[in-house]
Amino acid sequence: MMRTEMASSAMTAPGRNSVRTTLALVAAAVTSMVAIAFLIPLAVIVKDVARDRAFTSAQLTGAAIEPVLSITTDPEILERAIVSTPAGALGQVAVYLTTAPSAALGGGDGDTASPPGTLIGGPQRASIADLRMAAAGASSFIAPVPGGFAVLQPVALGGGRLAVTEVYVPASQVSRGVAASWAVMTGVALALIAVSVIVADRLASRVTQPARELAQAAALLGDGDLSARSTARGPAELAAAGRAFNAMAERLTGLITAERVMSADLPHRLRTPLTALRMNAAALGPGRAADDTRKAIDRLEEQVDLIIRAARRPGPDEPPGCDAARVLTDRFEFWSALAEDQGRKCRLTGAGVPVPVPVPRSDLATAADALIGNIFKHTPEGTGFAVTLHRGEEMVLVFVADAGPGIADPGAALRRGSSGAGSTGLGLDIARRVAESTGGGLKIGTSALGGAQVQLLLRTGPPAPAGRRSRRRRLSAHEPRLKRYLTPRARACALVSVSREVPFP
Repeated sequence: MMRTEMASSAMTAPGRNSVRTTLALVAAAVTSMVAIAFLIPLAVIVKDVARDRAFTSAQLTGAAIEPVLSITTDPEILERAIVSTPAGALGQVAVYLTTAPSAALGGGDGDTASPPGTLIGGPQRASIADLRMAAAGASSFIAPVPGGFAVLQPVALGGGRLAVTEVYVPASQVSRGVAASWAVMTGVALALIAVSVIVADRLASRVTQPARELAQAAALLGDGDLSARSTARGPAELAAAGRAFNAMAERLTGLITAERVMSADLPHRLRTPLTALRMNAAALGPGRAADDTRKAIDRLEEQVDLIIRAARRPGPDEPPGCDAARVLTDRFEFWSALAEDQGRKCRLTGAGVPVPVPVPRSDLATAADALIGNIFKHTPEGTGFAVTLHRGEEMVLVFVADAGPGIADPGAALRRGSSGAGSTGLGLDIARRVAESTGGGLKIGTSALGGAQVQLLLRTGPPAPAGRRSRRRRLSAHEPRLKRYLTPRARACALVSVSREVPFP
């Protein structure tokens, strides 16, 4: 489980989306370059078009006055013609009329002097120098003025006289619509970049998602989950890799199943000759050689039991939980036949209703066989025993008590049963491991029958916080851990233990 969580956290790290991130960045960069390559020239064109449109409109306004000038130079008629145009109504059109053919707007000494001709229409905005240039060149041009531009157009009149029309164009009119056009083009460019990133991300997800699922399946298989399989989808290469992984997992599951079957069959075949060998050893009588033979047979039997327990590990299709009441009932019926042969009184209590526990059925059955088998192994024939099942708050307790001589040193018995501490105490070691797999534990005390009592704690909820564990340690010696977790009936039955009980880890 630890390896699976580490693998999952590694796959949820920022590096897991490196392919998708890279493709998204590449798509954004390429789309940005293409958009910029088109947007910059287009923005310049839009600005020039708006400028040309404004100046062309001003030239057309000035040209609208020329027919009137060719007919008459009467100021009142010219004033009415100027006001009739939209720009003239806003005071943006003016006409300069020379008084003599020789003047030609050249009588002033500076830019601030008044023109030698007559000003008709709007106020003067162009300088005298610009007016002279327009008259002398006999061509229209655009002159910058404060707040905008002035479009000057010379008009030849009869008698060698000359007139100059001035149309004022505000700077806002020159750039009218440019900002809105640029904003629209920028929005279109950003939308294109977003669409390209989304498309690149969707395309990349077709690769990254199957790859991530394959990595998760590999992590689960490496952690011992033989049911882990890949979805085998995505691009052809990844789908082929997923199918190859599934074929490997199927082959591995078959090999492990065959190994378990073989390892379970072999020790059972050894049971019959081992039983005959034990009977022969019992007939040897006293003596050092006979004792050594019996000890060797005991060690051999323990190794056979160990192989059988290893072969009974939960398979890939076994549920992670079971009904403790049903399992204990089955195992109690199995051992009760032998107990009847040996004259042992036995009883099972508390298994009348379902009691779910987060332990595979084979594991709980192995632990029950180990604890009950220890009674038959270490107590004389005729010794009674009792198995009690209690369901408390977020926990389940299994009590296995006997009327034998008891265990002189419970702590030493648990230490002998710990991993790597020798070949004795295997039954306690099996039961302890099953309990610890749920966050619980195992302790040994004295039962009401006068012998040993083994209490197996299986947690069905989350482990208690450290503060609660410390508070329970301060309870009296007769009620360690039982006040909080057991129902009143279970607590009353469990308080038969004495203070030399070994605390839960």
